[in-house]
Amino acid sequence: MKSSMTYVLLFLLLIGCKKTEKLTFEPLMVNENECAECTKVSIVVPKPLDRTRLANTINATLEEEIIALLSFDDEVEVTSMDEAIQSFSQGYQKMRDLFEDETTPWEAKIEGTITYEDTEHLTIEMNSYIFTGGAHGYSINQFLNFDKQKGRELENWELFKNQQDFEEFAETKFREQEAIPENASINHTGLMFERDSFYLPDNIGFTEQGIKLLYNPYEVASYSDGAISLVLPFEEVKPYLANRIKS
Repeated sequence: MKSSMTYVLLFLLLIGCKKTEKLTFEPLMVNENECAECTKVSIVVPKPLDRTRLANTINATLEEEIIALLSFDDEVEVTSMDEAIQSFSQGYQKMRDLFEDETTPWEAKIEGTITYEDTEHLTIEMNSYIFTGGAHGYSINQFLNFDKQKGRELENWELFKNQQDFEEFAETKFREQEAIPENASINHTGLMFERDSFYLPDNIGFTEQGIKLLYNPYEVASYSDGAISLVLPFEEVKPYLANRIKS
């Protein structure tokens, strides 16, 4: 009986640990669309409910990114999401005052999704569409990686043991995907890498399928080509990662 009880307690402990691996989130939703001639702002991002350093870091990082996307007056300090939305609206009103024909309201749509989480890492992908006049708006995707144990955001170089080694590996895989011959210029097929040399994108994140490298429009190709992404399975990139991945 004692042995059976021990196994039961051990089982419950393991189940409890498994449940606490992931944070608890609720959606933070903002929808500003007061009239037909007003700016339209839609924000849906994950908001952690846990009262931890990591939760504070995630909230602060998401708010910082949203502020950067919506602030349109460099002379005014914006310190909150509400102020950023107000700045976006005021930017449109100033544009209308200068150009009476500018009648199409500005629009911002920001969505955040958790693409990966294990005991060590958490990754949020932010997909944003911003329209501020002209023929079309622009889309931008961002990966935000967090160290769950230390409760802080990770820079891209911190994801790897040696970023240069990973970059060389990634170039080989990128050339295979884009059908660029090994000895040819990286821009052989019409890409636009600066100095005609391969480099990693600003946005690198964990997904359930592996490490995703994401080049946003205009980063290495024309707008019509859209975003270019490369997903590298964890089994292939494990030797290059700074920390163990639970795949």
